[in-house]
Amino acid sequence: MRLYLGSDHAGFELKGHLVNHLIKQGHDVVDVGPHAYDPEDDYPAFCFHTGAKVVADPGSLGIVIGGSGNGEQIAANKVPGVRSALVWKAEIAQLARQHNDSNVIAIGARQHTLDEATAFVEAFIATPFSGDLRHARRIDQLASYEKDRVLPELPAS
Repeated sequence: MRLYLGSDHAGFELKGHLVNHLIKQGHDVVDVGPHAYDPEDDYPAFCFHTGAKVVADPGSLGIVIGGSGNGEQIAANKVPGVRSALVWKAEIAQLARQHNDSNVIAIGARQHTLDEATAFVEAFIATPFSGDLRHARRIDQLASYEKDRVLPELPAS
């Protein structure tokens, strides 16, 4: 599987660890950057580029990493077609794939050990989208709003 990884300075070490681990697992890994540690770098560009690469490469997945993962998730979700989930345990990574067909996850490197984060990534990669009609319907609603920016009608109370 092709995987795109991007981070900022806070996620730089974890990104390097994951790149090496995933290559050893036989994945086609693309390190979007940064390629050198810079304590003053900003996460948005790395997350935008990671998300754009995932959207342009159907079937691929992405991982964005920062200190908390919050800003990285927000940035990745600004890219049309990205469905990024903030992951803090393996079950959440699985649910992100099963229910939301997430194509990107965000991880807070300062919140987890290398082993924990690796387990999240492995769960994300190993879990397929369920294909359940209710989940597909909801994903279609998200895509429709993303495309048209028309608010749907609220259900009657």
